[in-house]
Amino acid sequence: MAALPKIRPVDPQGLNLKEHVVSINRVTKVVKGGKNLSFSALVVVGDPEAKVVGFATGKAREVPAAIKKAIEAAKKNLYKIHVKDYTIPHAVIGRFGAGEVMLKPAPEGSGIIAGGAVRAMMEAAGIANVATKCIGSRNPHNVVRATMDALMQLRDRNQVAEMRGLPAEKL
Repeated sequence: MAALPKIRPVDPQGLNLKEHVVSINRVTKVVKGGKNLSFSALVVVGDPEAKVVGFATGKAREVPAAIKKAIEAAKKNLYKIHVKDYTIPHAVIGRFGAGEVMLKPAPEGSGIIAGGAVRAMMEAAGIANVATKCIGSRNPHNVVRATMDALMQLRDRNQVAEMRGLPAEKL
C-alpha cells in the first residue's frame, strides 16, 4: 500500500482570509507579587473559495492583542482541504486527546449541522453541507484539533485510486 501523501502548509499570499474567534479564556499566573492576568484566544482562519483552513492560539495581556497574535500564527498554519462540490467526499472521524469529531457528507441544502468550534472550522473551510457530531471532550481546543485531524484525512478520488494502485475510473 502506498504511503499517504504529505500535506504541506499553504502560502497565505493572495487568499481572502476570514477569521472566526472560537474561544477566549482568561488565564492567571500566580507569582511572588500576586497574580498576573492574561488572555488566551483560539482563532480559526480560512478562505472558503480556496478551501483553505488553519487555526492557532495567541496569548497576551489584552484580548485584541491575543486575537491578533492568534490570527498571525494561524496564517502560518493553513492547509488545503479536499471538498467534493458542496460537501466532503466521505465520512471521517478525527481524534485529538479525549475529543473525537465525526464528519459526514450531507445532501445539498441541508447546511452545516454543527455547533461552536466545528461550525467555525466548516465555515472557514468553505464546506456548505455537512453533518457533524462531537464525541467525548467538548473542550474547544480539543474539538478544533480533532476537526482539523478529520479534515486532513479527507482524500479525493484520484488519491484513493493512486493509493490502491488502480485507475480512477475503476473506483
